[in-house]
Amino acid sequence: MGKTNRISLTLCTITLLISQGLIAGDLERRQAKRIHDRLTGINAPNATIDAMESLLVAEPITGGKSAAQFAIDPSLNPAAWSFYNVTLKNFAAPWTNEEQTVFTPLNDYTATVIGAIRDGHDFRRILYDDILYVGNASGIGSYSPSNNNHYEALEALDPAGNGNLFDTLQQTTQSAVSPLPSTATAGIMTTRAASMAFFSDGTNRAMFRFTLMNHLCTDLEPIKDVSRTPDRVRRDVSRSPGGDSRIFLNACVGCHAGMDGMAGAFAYYEWDYTNDKSDGSLLYTEGAVSNKHNINQDNFRPGYLTTDDSWVNYWRNGPNYLLGWSDNRLETPLFKDDKNNTVGNGAKSLGEELANSDAFAQCQVDKVFETLCLRGPAEYYDQDRVVRDSIVNNFKTTYNYNMREVFTDVAAHCKGN
Repeated sequence: MGKTNRISLTLCTITLLISQGLIAGDLERRQAKRIHDRLTGINAPNATIDAMESLLVAEPITGGKSAAQFAIDPSLNPAAWSFYNVTLKNFAAPWTNEEQTVFTPLNDYTATVIGAIRDGHDFRRILYDDILYVGNASGIGSYSPSNNNHYEALEALDPAGNGNLFDTLQQTTQSAVSPLPSTATAGIMTTRAASMAFFSDGTNRAMFRFTLMNHLCTDLEPIKDVSRTPDRVRRDVSRSPGGDSRIFLNACVGCHAGMDGMAGAFAYYEWDYTNDKSDGSLLYTEGAVSNKHNINQDNFRPGYLTTDDSWVNYWRNGPNYLLGWSDNRLETPLFKDDKNNTVGNGAKSLGEELANSDAFAQCQVDKVFETLCLRGPAEYYDQDRVVRDSIVNNFKTTYNYNMREVFTDVAAHCKGN
């Protein structure tokens, strides 16, 4: 669904509901205000609250979903711009940096997340598709793969006017505005912002770890599995840290066996800069492994030597099968080895492996709960878990991974009593 696919409810319908007296007392009005506040973060015009209140009265079974839809539709609510400029920007901003802070300028990563939610795209695409959102406002310059000026200029515009991201974001492809070939694109993982944060210096393992944290809602420690084969663990990992091989066998291998198996997908990527990271750009060298993948080879010479961008998902077996790996594919073919481990090449196919997991779907819903209900999984009430599981199921089936539906469902659930 694109941004022109508006809610079928019209202002005439709202007016009719109000005229028929379908406005309750204090409860529905407070619920309307809470829904609006949580979705937009700003005060609503009285007419908007009147309309949302009438919807809450008229549709007690749906429990506020229509009111939530009203709140984020700029054709109905003049304050809806804040959902896109503020709520969604703050929702995605922490994913774009290692510090996980919201205090970071608008960039191509956050803009792409906002655009994908606005347009109702299959949200799995953000981990593997050749997709990018840029601004179409005048005076902000063109997108550049070597600086963030385009997005900082867009963010500096009046958000309630010509800087309204609902109207100004325009979908394009990464391959159209950067040197990346389409086959090397992997959604937000190959955006400039993510590349600067997670491909700079290091060994590119950061991209894998932070993708797990941001999009599967887990870090390596909770899912480490020492029973997986260590044949892809690179040479820079000592097999006897501190002179004790038991440390590797009982701890290190639990993360590295799975991580190194999959992080090989990033073998051809490097953040290229001289002195200041913020002035660099993503360098992709197809067929030539970045030197960082094979540093410190003398730590363990018999270890794995990266020669291409192949990857293997050993977590398809063992306890991490509970992440809910799927055989669905929209973009890249599915291949498995003789032990039922998924194998592939490059970031695009790895992104699709991660995006099709049950953990990915549940993670998106949990993050919306934290944003709108101000509580996460550890603080869920019993009813929260029932509703969360229902929304996750709808997200994957009925909604076709449309995140906008998740926001309105969760806002309705947390409208208060």
